[in-house]
Amino acid sequence: MQLPRIRQAEASDRPTLLNILTLAFAADPFNRWYLPDADRFLNYFPQMVETFLDQSIEAGACYLTSGNEGAALWLPPGVSPDEERMEALMAEAAPQPLLEPLAELFEAFESFHPTDNDCWYLPLIGVDPGHQGKGVGGVLMNHVTTLLDERGALGYLESSTPANISLYLRHGFEILEQLPFGDGGVVTPMIRPRSSGT
Repeated sequence: MQLPRIRQAEASDRPTLLNILTLAFAADPFNRWYLPDADRFLNYFPQMVETFLDQSIEAGACYLTSGNEGAALWLPPGVSPDEERMEALMAEAAPQPLLEPLAELFEAFESFHPTDNDCWYLPLIGVDPGHQGKGVGGVLMNHVTTLLDERGALGYLESSTPANISLYLRHGFEILEQLPFGDGGVVTPMIRPRSSGT
């Protein structure tokens, strides 16, 4: 089986990126915890993606596979999401009883997020469910981890799906902590140490 090629996404790819990531995260434990019903998820999740999307595209750090099987949104050093809009969306989208635990969880994320000026952050990577299990996620990860190694830069992410942790471990990420949410769910902050690539 031939693996897809990776290309840098452009502004014209926004609808495709939103569609891929919405499908990819439709069964994600963390996102479905605070967006528990279909209407809420389909309305708010794409808007949450948009708090990262334009910044990632403009920074040249948003990647799409050649057949639109998967996508990865990275935020390189110096690029931040639209945190004000994200907080407003969370307050509007999440059921009232989850607002406080959700805010606490995001504070915990912030405590693990490296402050180093060479850190690349991966807020979102996803593969269309129709193409999962074919190595697409690995190709997307390898594209940027190779760049990180060339630059000797850090990588950071929060894994909201336990099944994906093995992928991240294979690409050099290390577990920092497991943060509980809901009824037995965990989000796992992970860091990829600097490497010379040798």
